Amino acid sequence: MTSLQMSPEFNLIQQYFTRPAHHTNLGVGDDAALISLSSGMELAISADMLVAGTHFFPDADAYSIGWKSLAVNVSDMAAMGAKPKWATLAIALPEINHAWLAEFSRGLFACAEAFHIDLIGGDTTRGPLTISVQIMGEVPAGQAIRRSGAKIDDDIWVSGNLGSAAAALAHLQNRVVITDRDLQMSLAALHTPQPRVALGLALRSIANSCIDISDGLLADLGHILEASHLNARINLAWIPCLDVIHHHLQQPAFQQYLLAGGDDYELCFTTAKPNREKIVQLSHTLDLPLIRIGETCQQSLEKQSPIIVEYQQQTIHIAKKGFDHFD
Repeated sequence: MTSLQMSPEFNLIQQYFTRPAHHTNLGVGDDAALISLSSGMELAISADMLVAGTHFFPDADAYSIGWKSLAVNVSDMAAMGAKPKWATLAIALPEINHAWLAEFSRGLFACAEAFHIDLIGGDTTRGPLTISVQIMGEVPAGQAIRRSGAKIDDDIWVSGNLGSAAAALAHLQNRVVITDRDLQMSLAALHTPQPRVALGLALRSIANSCIDISDGLLADLGHILEASHLNARINLAWIPCLDVIHHHLQQPAFQQYLLAGGDDYELCFTTAKPNREKIVQLSHTLDLPLIRIGETCQQSLEKQSPIIVEYQQQTIHIAKKGFDHFD
């Protein structure tokens, strides 16, 4: 008697992408996954795609690609104040490279385990290296933090450091030289971003609006302002960043990294001014820098940039506001 053998595709799924599920009714291996929402919860859903040569170097470390593929999606959950719980993975591979797949899946599941996420399904095919992850999470009904909730005179806050990933990319492309500790931290920000899930959950009762910074501060804060029908003023010198960026803030290139470089995956959020002490306490509790960088203001009827950036008592202008896939 001969046993049926799995095709290379299904063997690949079984070997690299099947793990025990913790809060899933039915996971990888059937035509569809089955999940149940907790009582009183809404389902938050998001998806991101990463393409070799656009979002990462083709020869980038496979572990880092695996981590980042999921982490950028987790960051969307954090921005909504949702708890990430489930993900699906669709991946196109130019070939079956077992060493690469082992490291990629190790990075992917390291991120999944860090944030208690079940991989519940997906698809594989042959083609240029492309990775698409869909993520799902839970948020109490009516408590999701939306972009459209900012109010006039809200404080604008950001978490962590901005511009690090953009500076690391510039270093790898030989456009700037970064050394020592700043280089280590900037490369970590680029390759293995840390989604701010705990912060997002804590902001449910504090923030009026929130977004994760993926395309650049100006672009993403701009989304909040557009949805909330507001303008804003921010101070370049207040934006938290690594020393290598802070020491070169007068240079346009470093201003660009900080304001429009993207790939930060920190949170930008707005709160009413009476909440300042709560944010300071939250920063201590999470051991995470939370820095106030400006405030919202009434939307102008004149055709001008919705964000005024001030530095050393002057207004500075940034031509490119952030990353655009079709620019």
